[in-house]
Amino acid sequence: MKQISTVLLALWFASLLATAAETKPAPSSRDDAAWLREKGTLIFHDAFERAVTNNGLKGIGNGWESATADRVPKIRQADIEGGILKIASATKEAGHAAHIHHDAGFADGGVLVRFKFPGLNKDESLQLGFVDRELKGVHAGHLCYGILSRSSITLIDHKTGVMNLDIRKRRQEYAERKEKVPAELDALLKTKQAVVPWKADTEWHDLVLVTEGDEMRLGIDGKLVARHRSAGFAHPMKRWFSFLVPSTVWIDDVKIWRVK
Repeated sequence: MKQISTVLLALWFASLLATAAETKPAPSSRDDAAWLREKGTLIFHDAFERAVTNNGLKGIGNGWESATADRVPKIRQADIEGGILKIASATKEAGHAAHIHHDAGFADGGVLVRFKFPGLNKDESLQLGFVDRELKGVHAGHLCYGILSRSSITLIDHKTGVMNLDIRKRRQEYAERKEKVPAELDALLKTKQAVVPWKADTEWHDLVLVTEGDEMRLGIDGKLVARHRSAGFAHPMKRWFSFLVPSTVWIDDVKIWRVK
């Protein structure tokens, strides 16, 4: 009996070590941009060396679509000047933040984005990530995102979290009754995201956002800033890459890479 207990204890300790290894933070020197270049295929690049032709769905050109353009057809929410895509959301007028997307198409892969908060508004933020509009059971196909605010960066799984239609319905029911969601649901949703501190500025930065299996990682200027594991990150088809911009953001360059 003692021998069995010793074996069980050893197995338990080994499982703890394995779990610790899985959750150990990656070194800050990890270069996901290099991983994309070495393992992946470049499937899209835009340096924005052109002019915006109109305010419509396809006015930005080069395959981009502005999903919120038709809400405010007389307001230009995206313009290109000097090779820079300047997004200025008419959030109040449109009733929605500016949503701009482009075809992607991968299971593992990611994007390289050169961006800047121009300092034109105090609450500038940027949400960027992946969508699959063909996916049923998830609101608008929202899969997963990296969200940059003034003081933090969030990685979030929407597919198995807040955009899952069953979960969304449950949350709405409690909201309508002005009640808090149950502790078990709140705890579940907290596992779907990771939040790390980050201080925004008005300089240009190189951002890399990747998914590899059930892990999402975000790096800035060659340094890994955040990583998180969640089931929704492993969705097999990230059909769109999208920006969601509630205020103002400048984009200088975008590359989309497919690893598999």
